Amino acid sequence: MLSIGAINLLVPDYDQAIAYYVDKLGFELLEDTPMGPNKRWVVVSPSGAQGCALVLSQAHSETEKQTVGQQAAQKVLLFLHSDDFWRDYHRYQAEGVNFLEAPREEPYATVVVFQDIFGNRWDLLQKKRNSDV
Repeated sequence: MLSIGAINLLVPDYDQAIAYYVDKLGFELLEDTPMGPNKRWVVVSPSGAQGCALVLSQAHSETEKQTVGQQAAQKVLLFLHSDDFWRDYHRYQAEGVNFLEAPREEPYATVVVFQDIFGNRWDLLQKKRNSDV
């Protein structure tokens, strides 16, 4: 059996990214290990989640810096599943998360798109029964 363990996400600054994902989105800091000059192994994940995590990688080259927030162009990059959409939506609203639209009902989920502080688009969604999204 195979599974995706982590996704690499380019960020401009480790500490700024940790503050956003942990303090605003309520993620857990799973690891923050120095790996030499200007490099750390930083892993975050939604609190209590099992499975895939985000490895936060600080952009250093000009190409990497230009890619921050644009890893999926203008498409949604990440899908954050919720077991209580409205609870999480209202919590994120109170935290000042930048929503790009109003919540909507789709055949597969209740969903809303938000943008993190680096420009990456996320879906916050609660799947409907029998949905594979």
